[in-house]
Amino acid sequence: MSNDGPSVDAAELARHRAAIDALDREILTRLNDRARHAQAIGKLKGEGLAYRPEREAQVLEQVAAHNGGPLANDVLTGVFRQIMSACLALEQKLTIGYLGPAGTFSHAAVAKQFGSFVDAVPLPSIDDVFRAIESGETDYAVVPVENSTEGVVGRTLDLMCTTGASVCGEVKLRIEQHLLSNAGGLADIRKVYSHAQSLGQCVRWLAQHLPAVPRVAVSSNAEAARLAAADPEAAAIAGENAGAIYGLAVLAPHIEDEPNNTTRFWVLGHQSVPASGHDETSLVMSCPNRPGAVYELLEPLARHGVSMSRFESRPARTGLWEYLFFVDLLGHRDERAVAAALAELSHKAPFLKLLGSYPVAAA
Repeated sequence: MSNDGPSVDAAELARHRAAIDALDREILTRLNDRARHAQAIGKLKGEGLAYRPEREAQVLEQVAAHNGGPLANDVLTGVFRQIMSACLALEQKLTIGYLGPAGTFSHAAVAKQFGSFVDAVPLPSIDDVFRAIESGETDYAVVPVENSTEGVVGRTLDLMCTTGASVCGEVKLRIEQHLLSNAGGLADIRKVYSHAQSLGQCVRWLAQHLPAVPRVAVSSNAEAARLAAADPEAAAIAGENAGAIYGLAVLAPHIEDEPNNTTRFWVLGHQSVPASGHDETSLVMSCPNRPGAVYELLEPLARHGVSMSRFESRPARTGLWEYLFFVDLLGHRDERAVAAALAELSHKAPFLKLLGSYPVAAA
């Protein structure tokens, strides 16, 4: 009896398999053709970083626009991300700093944005990630900015005020939290480790299922997984990848309180990114402490028809009750309306720093 089953039409099966083999050979030829063109472009451009965020965003947008199925857009854009990563590595293998250790959601964001053919460098803190990109230890950095449930990552915003690096891309990562442990069951767990934000994202689940178990905040979800792996009565809240790295079983999947829980990351580098056609511009500015001052800063945006996607205040750390405002604008800094509004803001705001213009990430 055939391994394909008793009712399979052998001739029809052979025809489809022969077609797949032929297509695989054609794909192989086309992939190497693509790689040769990428190498030729690299030689024409000469020295300097080969990574072009706006070009990659355009390629992925075209893939999604021309996809006729049956493969889903996210599947195909993931495949093309790896192809671009492999082609880029022929020109220059990039180093990317992120909040480690391996297995964090920041690590997953690096893979989503840059593919597998880079050197991902885990660093112990967000401050260390910034120091690495500023010193040239890494070519790029990936840092968390905000979570849809828990809000902004304050340390990232504070460091953006002084860094010499700029935002040249963003990543939006769906966060799926799992309870990872080698314990026999929930009744055997005596401690839960996780990053403070992840603990906050799973409050209701923890209150219902592990109400009396102490929760211990640690530096990262991957560190939580490492600690849980060393203690059979402990559990970690982390992503599935962390469980695989540290040898933990998924005791309870998808325990996040909000099903659409998403974290946004910024890609930091030392380049100005041209417009891709679907961009965002981020800035930080201060505001005079007088009535109507915030309105005066926002009025040029409204008058020039520039939309905001985020407006966030943070203590300025320069005096009591003084604040900085972090703003995301729809559009590229070189677009006429955005450029006009920014020019006016530069005269109105006591302090204004343009953090970068970059392609908007797909959800």
